[in-house]
Amino acid sequence: MAAPRAPLALGDRLDRLPLSSFHRRLVFALAGMILFEWVELNAFAFVAPTLREQWGMSISTVALVAGISQLGAFGGGVVGGLLADRVGRKRTMLLSVTVYCVGCGLCVLVQNPWQLIVARFVAHLGAQAMAVIAIVTLTEFVPAAARGRLQTWKVAIGALGIPIAAWTGYFVVPHWTWGWRLVLGLGLLGVVFAYLVHRWVPESPRWLLSRGKAEQAEDVVRSIELSCGVEPPAPTAPSLHPGIESPPGDAGADPAGPPASRVRFAELLSPSNRRRFAVVATMWITGLFAYSAFNTWTPTFLSESGLDLDDTLLLSACVASAAPLGAVLAVPLIDRWDRRRTQLVLGGLTALTLLLFGLVHAPVPVLVLGSLTSLLFQASVPFLQVYSAEVFPTRIRALGAGTSNALSRIVNFGAPMLVAAVYGGLGYTAVFAMLALLGLVGGCVAVLFGPRTTGVSLEAAADTPHVRNSPEKNLKEDVLP
Repeated sequence: MAAPRAPLALGDRLDRLPLSSFHRRLVFALAGMILFEWVELNAFAFVAPTLREQWGMSISTVALVAGISQLGAFGGGVVGGLLADRVGRKRTMLLSVTVYCVGCGLCVLVQNPWQLIVARFVAHLGAQAMAVIAIVTLTEFVPAAARGRLQTWKVAIGALGIPIAAWTGYFVVPHWTWGWRLVLGLGLLGVVFAYLVHRWVPESPRWLLSRGKAEQAEDVVRSIELSCGVEPPAPTAPSLHPGIESPPGDAGADPAGPPASRVRFAELLSPSNRRRFAVVATMWITGLFAYSAFNTWTPTFLSESGLDLDDTLLLSACVASAAPLGAVLAVPLIDRWDRRRTQLVLGGLTALTLLLFGLVHAPVPVLVLGSLTSLLFQASVPFLQVYSAEVFPTRIRALGAGTSNALSRIVNFGAPMLVAAVYGGLGYTAVFAMLALLGLVGGCVAVLFGPRTTGVSLEAAADTPHVRNSPEKNLKEDVLP
């Protein structure tokens, strides 16, 4: 009987599609969500030295602004993920862009640090929500064999937000007293990509199916097939019945439970999901702590080390320009080998460069090692983003990925204060030694405890049994067949 295989058939049909202009438009539109998240994440780093001069801000006040911003990102990750699983990916993404643009507009108008804290909270709330949903949405559309590669191109385009923020800071902040407002207002351009999302991105058919809207899911998949030059199969009425579920023995079926049941946080801690949630949360917490601390504090620390503002901003802008190249470096790697092992190797290399970076102060070594560190950090980002969206079932995919990411923001609320304390108590080198250690943790946890997802359908990846991985087995895994 064909009817029970309807949920699996839609996923298979998406996985078997050839890459086409539909996928390219999808990547470009969703990359805009990532681009402006990176703009938001990095903009304050390049205006902080100037704001310290204009407003007399202390290092602890800078840390407070950065920390409260992370609280906004926490709210965005949790609320955005929950709404995306309850009311839909596209609708929540467009709402998140609206919140983000409002926050950026407020950043342009602020007159003191306390107003800036509120504005940055709102901007990070929207930016984090739209970024998490963009990651999940792309994951649910693209074929399994190209899932990592297309996510990486999305990250490569999105990573342009880092040098955009950096070079805007370099060219305008030292020359106009109001230049920092322009840097913080860059996010208002996000309305352009919001329009592209509205035009080019349909609602996720996997989400529609998980909510019992099988006919709408079928319509979306058929339209995508036609745009890819593939003839859709003839529809059969029984297979579109939303109440039919796959039989228990149907491998690859998404364990979503009742299609219209309410999404709850408790599902993340259920026996089938809690290990995945713990692994992904650990990867986000340690990885983002190291990455954001490096990007947020490096300009200020270089300035404190005796470099003048122009030199600090120039070096920081050059370092930031290596970030998109890092994502491009990941393109040929992400679908070739097990993502967990590659993440561990990249973490080890990043730890080494961070240790060396903490030992130098001269401009040339700072430029070389800083650029290499930025490149390696950004090469790791696609692995983390893809993996966190692959391991959860469809009905809680956005909630799982968003909450895991959001927990890292709670840690990062205290991270700026911790970095400032380590810097004040132990010095410049100790900060980067701490970041190097954190850079290794995520890959180790993924290899030891995380399920394998590379080249596997989303339905099958979410249904992988939770068995502790053997290090010997993981080290023997070779290139995918």
